[in-house]
Amino acid sequence: MTTTPSEGVSLGMPQLPAPAYPDDVRARLEADAREIIARYPDSRSALLPMLHLTQAEEGHVTRTGMQFCAEILGLTTAEVTAVATFYTMYRRKPSGDYQVGVCTNTLCAVMGGDAIFEALQDHLGVGNGETTGDGKVTLEHIECNAACDFAPVVMVNWEFFDNQTVQSAKRLVDDLRAGTQVEPTRGAPLCTFKDTARILAGFPDERPGAVEATGGAGPASLIGLRLAKGETSPARVVHPRGAGTAQDAAHDAPAHEPSPTEHLSSHDAPQDTSASDPSHPAGPVAEEGE
Repeated sequence: MTTTPSEGVSLGMPQLPAPAYPDDVRARLEADAREIIARYPDSRSALLPMLHLTQAEEGHVTRTGMQFCAEILGLTTAEVTAVATFYTMYRRKPSGDYQVGVCTNTLCAVMGGDAIFEALQDHLGVGNGETTGDGKVTLEHIECNAACDFAPVVMVNWEFFDNQTVQSAKRLVDDLRAGTQVEPTRGAPLCTFKDTARILAGFPDERPGAVEATGGAGPASLIGLRLAKGETSPARVVHPRGAGTAQDAAHDAPAHEPSPTEHLSSHDAPQDTSASDPSHPAGPVAEEGE
């Protein structure tokens, strides 16, 4: 049975060459591209920011944009396509003014990220990677936003919205679609996805106060740094169960018994296991087949 392109099935015909940018657009992009290339000793190293540059032009990386990068950098379109399809920050189809990413990695998921993502799909009427009909919001799940101490986290155009709930996330996307100004929990004020892409290409963010704004980590994320600097409180010692310290023994004091909320250290071993605890013997509790 023969199908037609109108039915959405390819007949295997080769793609036509990508259309060129209009002359005025190409001239402007070439000037920006020269500025980007000048930062690197090898021109091909400019490919990543140049893909952001073309994404800033059209809101996603098009075949025209990839052809432009290939011509300017002396690469093949296959080389450019390999890079553009590898990194998830490059969109391959039209997307919204606001990329709303819901972290669904382990901690955010158990803290409510899965529920937020499911609720937003229903609320917006879109699936993962899809855009609302008004072109405002593209919804996607993200594996990690690197902000575990603020879980669950939602990002909009890579700016943080921390400690979200289903209700707050719904309000957020509603405000974005209505054009209401929203402020990230941390970091620079929001701008459109195209503007964000141009900043990622390495061009200055000229909005007042945007550069000074910070998306710094929270206390839980900084514990490792504090440990490295020696900025720690004295360690809490948990004595082995059934035995006190020498000082305890001298004063005939009972050993410390950890409370249920305390983390047992390795000094508490050995603990009862299925191999050593008669009340919890190892092995199956019934014969195979029963």
